[in-house]
Amino acid sequence: MKDKAENAMEPLIVITGPTATGKSEVGVLVAEHVGGEIISADSMLLYRHMDIGTAKPTLAERRGIPHHMIDIAEPDQEYSAALYQKEARHLITEILLRRNLPILVGGTGLYIKAVIDPYEFGATSSAPALRERLLIEAEQDGYDKLHRSLAEVDPEAAAKLHPRDTRRVIRALEVYYLTGRPASSYMKRNQYHLPLYRLFMFGLNMDRASLYRRIEQRVDAMIAAGLVEEVRRLLETGYSKELNAMRSLGYKEIAAYLTGEISLEQAVELLKRNTRRFAKRQLTWFRRDGRIRWLDIDEFGSLKAVAKEITKSLEGVF
Repeated sequence: MKDKAENAMEPLIVITGPTATGKSEVGVLVAEHVGGEIISADSMLLYRHMDIGTAKPTLAERRGIPHHMIDIAEPDQEYSAALYQKEARHLITEILLRRNLPILVGGTGLYIKAVIDPYEFGATSSAPALRERLLIEAEQDGYDKLHRSLAEVDPEAAAKLHPRDTRRVIRALEVYYLTGRPASSYMKRNQYHLPLYRLFMFGLNMDRASLYRRIEQRVDAMIAAGLVEEVRRLLETGYSKELNAMRSLGYKEIAAYLTGEISLEQAVELLKRNTRRFAKRQLTWFRRDGRIRWLDIDEFGSLKAVAKEITKSLEGVF
């Protein structure tokens, strides 16, 4: 009975893994062979004007394959995982109605989980006045005190959040104050249910030394492609370096250089270090999901070979 129920679900291919492993290229190669459309699961590809630092695939690199959830927001717009969940699920339905296969491609773990699992977010919009009050409290009394306040009402959420992750700490407090329920309860509610889709999940990875080498090469390529100029244009346009989008990898380091806080050499080394750490955190997140079939790029020898293996494993499924 379970197999029949699973087979009745809408199919969804997921290609994920740490940064710099070639997910975008593999996604395109797979889409070309299975008649797919790509839904980006990268929280930074959402933003317009932020191309180089996000490694956004160019139109040429997309090779005519439809890509969704790219360039849909301005850098100063708030964009939540709850909104992503709603829009991505709607896209999946539309793609299937066109008799194409949806392929979720990216490394933002929360976005992927929000789509594929019955992940329920707090039924509340943000409250600007409450958020401002909590921010003022954090500035006056310290971030540790704000984190302790969260621990009192939602110890599970507090245990997962660093005291300096102010944005998420405040969001968790918002959910509690506005709904009367801890934010963690929304996640736990249905976590043991079957996923919403018939999932085919693939994770790209490689030897740690190879991955770190690719990361450093990618950062050097970004600098050569004009990352400094891209960040300068954003700042000159009026986008504050304190925006969430501007505090992301590549932008916060270069903004620190452009505002005279550090040298360009220091910014580049800091970006490489931070990206290596980010890749490590991504791996830790994805390793917890036993549904992912991991593919070692070093073993296959090329991204084309990896894409061929994914395509082969999908033969006869649809």
